[in-house]
Amino acid sequence: MENDKSRTDELQRPWDTFREVPVIEDAQTPWKWIKFLRIISLFLVAIIVFGVATCSKTSFLLLITLAHERAKTLPAKEKPLVLLCIGCCFVAPSVLLCLKSVWKAFYKSSKLPQKKTIAFVLFLEFIVSAAIAILTIVAMPHLDIVTNVTILNGVALFSAVFQAGAHCSTKKLNSFVLPSIFAFIFTLLGYALFFALYIMKDPNDVKTIIWVGLAVGASILVSLNWWENYLRLISENSSSKFLKELFQDMTTCQNTLCIFSTLVRIAVTACVVGAYVHLAQMDWSTVTSIPGREARIIVIIIGVQLVSSVLCQWFSLAACKMHAVRRCFLVPLYLAFLAVMAVFIIPVIIYYWDFKAIEAENNNFRSYCNFLDGRSSNSSVFSLLVWDVSQTLCFLDLSKILDIGILTGSAVSWWVGLVLATVHIWKLRLYRIQKTRDLFVRRLYEGAFIEQSLLLNIRFHIPKRKRKHEISNLGPAMIYLCATMWHETNSEMMNIIISIFRLDKYRPKPKEGQTSNKSDFTFEAHIYFDDAFEAVKGSNEHQLNEYATSLVKIITNVHGTFMNINEKFFKMQQQVPDQRVIRTPYGGRLVVTMPQGNNIVVHFKNKDLIRHKKRWSQVMYLYYLLGWKLNTKYYQLWKKGGNEEQIRLNLQKEKQNTYLLALDGDTDFQPAAVMLLVDRLKMYPQVGAACGRIHPTGSGPAVWFQKFEYAASHWLQKTAEHVFGSVLCSPGCFSLFRAEALMDDNVMRTYATKSTEAIHYIQYDQGEDRWLCTLMLKQGWRVEYNAASDAYTNAPEDFKELYNQRRRWGPSTMANIVDVLGSASLISKKNSSMSKPFMLYQLFAIISGILGPATICLMIAGSLSFIFNIHSAISLVLAVVPPTIYLGLCFKLKPDTQISIAAVLSIIYAIMMMVVSMSIIGSMVKEQTILTPSSIFITIMSGIYIITGILHPQELHLLFYGVLYIICIPSAYLLLTIYSMVNMNVVSWGTRETKPAVGAAPTTKQTRTQKGKSKLQELWSKMKCCKKVHSESQDEESDAGRNMIPEHQPQNTIVDEGPEDKQREAEMPVDPPTQGWIEQLQKMSSDMRLKDEHLDEEEENFWKELLKRYLYPLPNNKESQKKMHDELRSLRNKITFCFFFLNALWLVSTFVFQVFEVFKISVKIVDLSLEETGGVIEIDPVGLMFILGFALSVLLQFVGMFYHRINTLIHYIAFLGTEGENKTPKEKEDHTSEDSLHIPEESDSASEFSFATSHYTLSDSDGSSVETLV
Repeated sequence: MENDKSRTDELQRPWDTFREVPVIEDAQTPWKWIKFLRIISLFLVAIIVFGVATCSKTSFLLLITLAHERAKTLPAKEKPLVLLCIGCCFVAPSVLLCLKSVWKAFYKSSKLPQKKTIAFVLFLEFIVSAAIAILTIVAMPHLDIVTNVTILNGVALFSAVFQAGAHCSTKKLNSFVLPSIFAFIFTLLGYALFFALYIMKDPNDVKTIIWVGLAVGASILVSLNWWENYLRLISENSSSKFLKELFQDMTTCQNTLCIFSTLVRIAVTACVVGAYVHLAQMDWSTVTSIPGREARIIVIIIGVQLVSSVLCQWFSLAACKMHAVRRCFLVPLYLAFLAVMAVFIIPVIIYYWDFKAIEAENNNFRSYCNFLDGRSSNSSVFSLLVWDVSQTLCFLDLSKILDIGILTGSAVSWWVGLVLATVHIWKLRLYRIQKTRDLFVRRLYEGAFIEQSLLLNIRFHIPKRKRKHEISNLGPAMIYLCATMWHETNSEMMNIIISIFRLDKYRPKPKEGQTSNKSDFTFEAHIYFDDAFEAVKGSNEHQLNEYATSLVKIITNVHGTFMNINEKFFKMQQQVPDQRVIRTPYGGRLVVTMPQGNNIVVHFKNKDLIRHKKRWSQVMYLYYLLGWKLNTKYYQLWKKGGNEEQIRLNLQKEKQNTYLLALDGDTDFQPAAVMLLVDRLKMYPQVGAACGRIHPTGSGPAVWFQKFEYAASHWLQKTAEHVFGSVLCSPGCFSLFRAEALMDDNVMRTYATKSTEAIHYIQYDQGEDRWLCTLMLKQGWRVEYNAASDAYTNAPEDFKELYNQRRRWGPSTMANIVDVLGSASLISKKNSSMSKPFMLYQLFAIISGILGPATICLMIAGSLSFIFNIHSAISLVLAVVPPTIYLGLCFKLKPDTQISIAAVLSIIYAIMMMVVSMSIIGSMVKEQTILTPSSIFITIMSGIYIITGILHPQELHLLFYGVLYIICIPSAYLLLTIYSMVNMNVVSWGTRETKPAVGAAPTTKQTRTQKGKSKLQELWSKMKCCKKVHSESQDEESDAGRNMIPEHQPQNTIVDEGPEDKQREAEMPVDPPTQGWIEQLQKMSSDMRLKDEHLDEEEENFWKELLKRYLYPLPNNKESQKKMHDELRSLRNKITFCFFFLNALWLVSTFVFQVFEVFKISVKIVDLSLEETGGVIEIDPVGLMFILGFALSVLLQFVGMFYHRINTLIHYIAFLGTEGENKTPKEKEDHTSEDSLHIPEESDSASEFSFATSHYTLSDSDGSSVETLV
């Protein structure tokens, strides 16, 4: 009561409500810029789709026009080449699809379909391909340009019929069937008007009747091309066994059927072209003797047609995936028809008007046609093409209103018929990430009529009156946020707690009996706190250490801030509701219900009761969340007599729809980042894990180096892995895992294996996240990377901590990649993402990594030779001496001394790299050339990184850190490699081992002034907070009155245990309190009452069995420790010998080539004018091969990055366009008050999920201001 009264008194002080709102730019998101980017992107896509569709159709119809019998641009004897190009327009997509299908069939899956399936599919493909060839090669060159533009819209006839049949098969006829019926009627009307127009001219003209009949019959048969789009839906509602087996076989054998069908199309087209040329008595020999001008005209037209068709198909797909179907897909393709008509008709009209202005008499259209017959062929290309287009209209008498009316009527009828046949696309239902195969039924697009093929190829569905934006038969997903903590600082813990509460506000938990429009997922947060307890001298009770108690204070403060986020400025603030605290077999548990109903559970681990360190915390939550909470639930239903088959289906469904978000104790993320990862796993069932873009935070040169290193790694390496194969490592600081993948055979159970061999300590414990991904890859799961999912984590800020971190990562990375390559054949068969070429790429990467030290020595040797103008062999010897000496010292000196020496050498190498860089630039300026091998390599690499940075505009500033990265290359890839390889037997964690307690200064001996200042601060804290503060020994005091407790190294093994445990026992408080940890928390948390509860019996038994089987603390056996220590040293010696022996061989081979000049390549230097300067550069052939291989690898990464970047943009724009629809009415009216939270004034569709750009100020328990970012 006293505490409540004191709290109420404080809240009623109106003069003390002012807050400090810091600006933290690293975590702010420029939503206005993002909204502008989205608008610009959609506008550009719409313009591009419209433009390339117009270019594709225009260029194709120009080829048709050139093949017309009255065209004069090409003589009649040169028509075979035009007909061949028309056939190429039709064949080119088939060739591309055939190559793609062969690739997939060879490297992924390929099954042979049934004979009846092959016969049925190939029969229809034969009819369609023959119809297309006859229509475009035989019939259309004899028709007028207006008919040619419009008759392709008539290929929707059978589509309309099949649509009506699909509606009838559902036995639920409604108004949506009317567009299909009217589409059929309008298309038939167009054919009737077209037939009447041509036949009325001369009913006795047999040739015209034949051309018209072929055009009508062929175009009708072409409309069978999209039969599977509608028969698929009919088969689902039909009892026909044949149709069901047919589509099931087509789905499983798609690659093989695509190969067969494309080969049939190519063969049929070739036969039609050859037969028609022979029957028309044309000569193929003229193909090779066409004059240059005509040949260039044809090449340009066919080139534009092929390229624009490919671009139109790709950008149309991008428009649909961006959820801009109407704006960027339908409307541009509809308008493309009108644009093509205008492109052809307007120039004809203008030229005709010019003729009428010249000719006062006989200036009708027939006279104009007679004039065109005598025109000169020496005019401009544009004039010749316009005249040829005009010639096609001379058959009709356009001076008669009736002819114009019939021609216009047929054109309008066909276009309206196409619009009505595709009107269902206006109500197209899409996932946020839409698979291409679920969007387009056929993989093949038709280059001859690109817009019609794209519109009719969209998967047909029967619209419903009530429509949901998201379609999912799995229901809402369940996400478990799992963070591991150990010795995080106050600010680090603040980051992750705010991120969790931010997600709680973004996705409130629906109340019982209510449904939420934000029902795509629910979540529960779990924090696993390692070594959270400390012993109390003279008592059997344990208390939470200062790190754990600081976490509780942070949760309390953040909870209070988020609870009062919408209150008025002077209104009484709400008190944090009562929460639960539970004793458990592994230590204790704090359960906090966040303001929006989701839970955050803190598991305090006692290292005397449960195995500690990060991997075992992960095993703990895997078995608890997936084994106990998920699997055991269905076991209980089965025990009660539930239907076994139904239980199995429900369990499988929940495993697919349950995800674990692995986090570090300092990760800062946004709700949008989680959603973007969830999208990928929900859409692609074969994806077992997905990671986001990790941004290191901090300050200082070490962090600047890591910022560019992380950026380059994510920009190029991770994207290349994602595009060409699978990501090999999903970092544990921010990755989403699928429960089904983790619960698969040889994954979760193998991950819980205790290290028993020396290699286990390196592969299992030093890089646990990479090992977990290796296990998933071996089971056939794919790991992906999403560049738009940003997360921030603290990076080592000093040289020593960075070296110790990389000492862990280097050997474990190598061990896991070697493990993957050793199982390459098995993984390639089981994992469709891991092809043999991708394994070859990884083999080259690991070889490059192994030979990295030697390569750096060669680079240094070249630098010395360049600067001092000495022989390359001498410079190589000089370059090898320092790292060799450092290698020898590393075997003798302590790790700290090794790092100190590396720091000195790093400075020397950095200075040398600066000199070399400036010398190379000066040489290029002096020689006025960049055409030397080294200059070309540097220029290309710089260009790749600059272009890559431009494609990541929000990270463009990181390129400036690239200068520091370049000069630190010898330190990172030579000295650090030596240090990590020699010290691979040290299996301690290496980081967070020298930091002071949370918010405290290092424990150094204080001066009298410092002690007096600390006392005054302590006294002021007591007076301000009205709380008793237990002062510690003066020699241990810090600014916040806390003492520093020596930290136990967080290794995952029993090897190399430090002396901290003994030191900790000797540093117990002089006057220990008598209460246990629950009483300690209850006394400490005045703003949040804690109820003491107990586990139920079943869960209690689960934890006891889990501890006994997997997580019981490892025994401290000195003999086994010594044995493992010796085995680790032995393994280190073997691997180090092989590693540096290979580097020595590489250096010796290069040395031999240079000294004895066995083989060398001499290149003459040329300036920018390509004139020889007289200088000569000698290139080492071995080094040249390695550089070329590296350049090829970087080029592949660049291509992969570009492809991945475009897909990331598509996904992000789709996210921005769809997430806004989940906004609740309350949130639409909500403008957060300024008393507890400041939110920027964006009102775009993205702002509702951006709770990231807001700031607030918390008051810590001692009254000091804690600035943080929401």
